[in-house]
Amino acid sequence: MSFPDLSVHTTPLRETDATAVLLVVPSFDPAEPPVDDDWPGLFEALSATGFSGSLHAFQRVYAPQSTTLPLAVVGAGSGADPAAIREAVGTGIRLLTGFESVAVGVLTADSEHWRPAAEGATLGGYRFDGYKSEQPKPRARRVQVHASVEPAAEDVAAVVAEASAVALVKDLVSIPAEWLGPADFAERAVASVADLPVTVDVYDEEDLRDGGFGGILGVGQGSDRPPRLVRVDYAPEDAQRHVALVGKGITFDTGGLSLKPPASMVGMKYDMCGAATALAVVRAVATLGLPVHATAWLCIADNMPSGNATRPGDVLRIADGTTVEVLNTDAEGRLVLADGLVAASREHPDVIVDVATLTGAITIALGNRHAGVMGEDAAVADYLAVSADAGELAWQLPLPAHMVDELDSPIADLQNAKIGDPAGGSLFAGLFLRHFVGRVSDEPDAPRIPWVHLDIAGVGMNKGAGYGFTDKGPTGATVRSLIRFVGREETR
Repeated sequence: MSFPDLSVHTTPLRETDATAVLLVVPSFDPAEPPVDDDWPGLFEALSATGFSGSLHAFQRVYAPQSTTLPLAVVGAGSGADPAAIREAVGTGIRLLTGFESVAVGVLTADSEHWRPAAEGATLGGYRFDGYKSEQPKPRARRVQVHASVEPAAEDVAAVVAEASAVALVKDLVSIPAEWLGPADFAERAVASVADLPVTVDVYDEEDLRDGGFGGILGVGQGSDRPPRLVRVDYAPEDAQRHVALVGKGITFDTGGLSLKPPASMVGMKYDMCGAATALAVVRAVATLGLPVHATAWLCIADNMPSGNATRPGDVLRIADGTTVEVLNTDAEGRLVLADGLVAASREHPDVIVDVATLTGAITIALGNRHAGVMGEDAAVADYLAVSADAGELAWQLPLPAHMVDELDSPIADLQNAKIGDPAGGSLFAGLFLRHFVGRVSDEPDAPRIPWVHLDIAGVGMNKGAGYGFTDKGPTGATVRSLIRFVGREETR
């Protein structure tokens, strides 16, 4: 895991001991550059290059009247709101390579801009060392954010915890599947929280068989690497409520016997980022010592074709006894999540969130930057509020009552896919998952546990060029929103 060490200073930026300076500049008219006594000659030099401060614009600049250190500027656009500052600093730190340490200054009067600047710096400065023989120019190992006020220590710790959680997800997703099978993932989950007051239970294939977890077993039975269910539990004595996170952890998704075409199989090592997200969120909550009981259920399997693999038309029995006819073995995520939702529901938490790279259909509906959100309206509203605060795009989709009948199978309780009918594929998956969300108590007429479903198939991996603090590759999307969702003072 690698992201820059963060410090926040109230000393003047000119007194920095960093090896380079990054300034965030709001937009301006190059024909009439502003005058800044603290940075003489800067805006004139920028105007000469045509730089106007538009969002994400990045420029190395020579301004010896301002500073003798290497200097770069990045535009924050006209609004210069927290989201713009976060994106601007992320862009700058991501592109300003080759310097051991960078001092960051934001040329606005808002004292609260230190936090989005710090978030952008730690997120944009992430790097995966990888397996290249020759490493590219490194990003800064230290970032100093200069602010006009001294931030609270717990606020700085929250920024670092969020960055660390995002980095953990990116690290796990970046590891080739050959080195991260179900057992390997479980071992890494244990190691990642070894220094925290967190309990980890790992259920192997025998435990899963004894517990009736037919969804996870059915998806994983085609692989030489048996599946795992991992429970990661942080339960402080002062916990105010209990939040359960259920994550899809398909360590590689070939599609099973419903084999994906070659191009669609590339990158399918990332199909476990829902489980990585659930793990990272609980670790962050424990690191911060938040007064909330948080449990992650990591539903881990290798979806491979073999003589042992589940066949289209086979029937699996989920942990609650529901039978599912598997019409498409490439709709496997909902099968492992079904078992995880049942397991989570048995503990009657106050709210359940499942997170998964679940459907290709979500990218058709929402593109590659909005997470799809479904579930109980009040819980969804809570999630959308914190995602807006975190600057992570999300959009609520419906769970239409008229589609429920489409779940019915002629030989089992449910079917896992609509063969030949692509309409509303993400909604069908959401309705399927809702079936396995339990009740707030053991009373048969008790209401369903509040539940949020996050489909991150579009946002979990950035296949295009980098932007803002986001690189090409795994994004860690929804991690920061979920940390804030779990840490909310109250959940409806």
